[in-house]
Amino acid sequence: MNTRRTALAALAGLALAAPLSGAAQDFPSRPVRMVVPFGPGTTTDIISRVFAEAMAKPLGQAVVVENKAGAGGNIGSDFVAKAPADGYTIVMGTVGTHAINPSLYAQMPYDHVKDFAPVILVAGVPNVFVVHPSVPAKTIPEFIAWAKQQKDPIPYGSGGIGSIGHIVGELFAAQTGIKLNHIGYKGSAPMHNDLLGGTILFAIDTLPQNVQFQKSGKLRLLAVTSTKRTAMAPEVPTVLELGYPKLVAENFFGISGPAGVPKSVVTPLHAATLAVLDDPKLLKNFEELGIAVQKMSSEDFAQFVQKQVTEWAPAVKASGAKLN
Repeated sequence: MNTRRTALAALAGLALAAPLSGAAQDFPSRPVRMVVPFGPGTTTDIISRVFAEAMAKPLGQAVVVENKAGAGGNIGSDFVAKAPADGYTIVMGTVGTHAINPSLYAQMPYDHVKDFAPVILVAGVPNVFVVHPSVPAKTIPEFIAWAKQQKDPIPYGSGGIGSIGHIVGELFAAQTGIKLNHIGYKGSAPMHNDLLGGTILFAIDTLPQNVQFQKSGKLRLLAVTSTKRTAMAPEVPTVLELGYPKLVAENFFGISGPAGVPKSVVTPLHAATLAVLDDPKLLKNFEELGIAVQKMSSEDFAQFVQKQVTEWAPAVKASGAKLN
């Protein structure tokens, strides 16, 4: 009797497992949703839409971008973490959602490691120190000297409280002795409105969306937070060559699904992304935008994320930023 029950249970398990296995082997049989945990027009959104459009051909299915912004990217990321583990809902994670937020927020709605199945790291983007042209400084040393002459702390903007721009700004103030007052915006668009209008005079933001303002003379770029100068703005020095190695900070962008996505689903997603990253035209366009393409296996991406968390934890602590 017990033997029969065991056999029936085994058959039942196989019956349940068969459709899942078949579904995985047929992946994808319908459009894939790529969640962007930030608003439209952000660097994350721009990169996601480029990849979503390009991935459709190697996947054989449309990849539809859906913005779910809020809480520093936690809302959209949590949505994906709790989605069915079938590969049809993925997220374009960033240094904020998967490395900074775990040290920034007192309580996280998801575990950045256990709740996700890493697919691939796709790109890295530096931040830039940018000022309104009314600021009389054209270099970082000149800016520091000017800032120290000001009676009140200088308001500076970023894409949000706890963003990479916020953290780097606090570290910049601590290392140079200048006084800054952070203003966290809900994305780069409203921050740019105030910066262009002169409401704030200084900001730390991702590079791509600021180069156009440099070229038009509406804003001035003082430094990038990468280790090497970018093709997008080769005239702008790096924080490393200016003597601030602790300010080197790049935002990374990587695709993940919910934990439990089978290898047979991760593999075609990874392969589709690699096909996109091998496109010479895309590589050239990304280089011109200051976006450095980075290829990794799923396993290496998982280790990369964990390393990023470890590296950013002391920076977040040193900045004094904390959110509930």
